[in-house]
Amino acid sequence: MESMKIKTHIGNDKIIKIELPDEFADQELEMVIVFQRIAKTSLKSENKSPKELGYSQRFLEEVIGSWQGQMIEIPEH
Repeated sequence: MESMKIKTHIGNDKIIKIELPDEFADQELEMVIVFQRIAKTSLKSENKSPKELGYSQRFLEEVIGSWQGQMIEIPEH
């Protein structure tokens, strides 16, 4: 079983077009469609605030700056 996640807009015609990878060409498939409405505010920006992600202010105050180990360096690509 394969799965893929897409975001799309459904127009007034109620038609959705899903393009699958070439490996699925000329095959019979059984599909299950699960959908979730996206809040209009999340369509405007992929960057959600910590509050929008469900983090409380107390959690942020306790976590931010609490790392006491060695500095973590992330190399640039």
